[in-house]
Amino acid sequence: MTAGSRGDVAPYTGLAAGLVRGGHEVTLAAHAVFEPLVAGSGVRFHGLPVDPRAELRSEGGRRLHDSRTGAGKLVRLVSLARTAADDMTASLVEVSRHGEVLLVGGALEPLGYAIAEGLALPSMGLHLQPIRPTREFPAPVLGARTAGPVGNRLSGLAVAFAVGRVSAGPVRALRRRYGLRVTGAAAAHRARERGGWPVLHGFSERVVPRPRDWPAGLDLTGYWWPHETERRLPDDVEAFLAAGPAPVFVGLGSATVPDPDRVSRRIVRALRAAGLRGIVQRGWAGLAATGDDVLTIGEVPHSLLFPRMAAVVHHAGAGTTGAVLRAGVPSVPVPVQFDAAFWAARLVALGAAPEAVPLRRLTAGTLTGALRRATDDGSYAARARALAAGLAEEDGVAPVLAALSRLPR
Repeated sequence: MTAGSRGDVAPYTGLAAGLVRGGHEVTLAAHAVFEPLVAGSGVRFHGLPVDPRAELRSEGGRRLHDSRTGAGKLVRLVSLARTAADDMTASLVEVSRHGEVLLVGGALEPLGYAIAEGLALPSMGLHLQPIRPTREFPAPVLGARTAGPVGNRLSGLAVAFAVGRVSAGPVRALRRRYGLRVTGAAAAHRARERGGWPVLHGFSERVVPRPRDWPAGLDLTGYWWPHETERRLPDDVEAFLAAGPAPVFVGLGSATVPDPDRVSRRIVRALRAAGLRGIVQRGWAGLAATGDDVLTIGEVPHSLLFPRMAAVVHHAGAGTTGAVLRAGVPSVPVPVQFDAAFWAARLVALGAAPEAVPLRRLTAGTLTGALRRATDDGSYAARARALAAGLAEEDGVAPVLAALSRLPR
């Protein structure tokens, strides 16, 4: 079970398909709009209410951009998500009744854990970000700036509390329904920690080393690459690629922006100033560009397109960051909000990106400079290729299969 934007769902489609190949029957519970992502995978789908794209375009969703700090955005997100959690609870309980094991995506951890306890089902967490508190870095959702060992850990505890607050009402109702002891969000988090609830993380230790102060049971598996139904790029994309040198991909994925037309104009000016062709993905931001040297596209498989790019400009979501590293091409991260600044900082630290250009600093000039560095300095491409070679050796599904075999039945 998972909830959120496309980036919060797509990696689980690949994991679920891998578990099917491993002999399991798997149902993915996610927002109904994402059902096409499992087509042809052998994975069953249970549609949850709430359209996350509509939520981000609502008045509350647009207000996320009013906050300039990670903490401010988190407060607004909690408010936005609480109603969604209420709406999804009955559907999650319904599908869970037909399962033998519950695998719970990060944002649904408190709710999924309570459902598993109420139904007496074995369970474990599946995270796409390192959200457990650590002294080594701050909570990713709050940004990348360290607050020192104590401050970093406190930020992680604060985020854990905020995640618990999202589903606090439904969790209390579920625990009463099943005759379980009712606890607060912080106490429930501590109970999961003390009980050694297993949590697997779908990213590579080559990208984020496992924190040394994490307790046993929090493990990194390597990436869960999305299941992709398409086997070739659209004809117009192939024709554009064949018409000139490798272009730059520009897309902001599931992120939204206050003024898509202005952002689109700055992107086009930057590409032309750097002497580069571009492929611009509309995404949830609604970007668009015209001209012989740019092509605007819809959704296409990253695994097919990214390896053929000179560089990738992206919003630095967890999934897109993994896809760029898998492709072995340099990138320019444009973090918009939440954990994007954390992943952008990792790309820079790894030498696969020259710098991050946050959306609030995005101008034609700042993007031009970053693009020139990414494409002219071969060290970024070399480092990206080396990282891709390492990621190709990892199998993120195998550790999950092994963990499933260890769960009590």
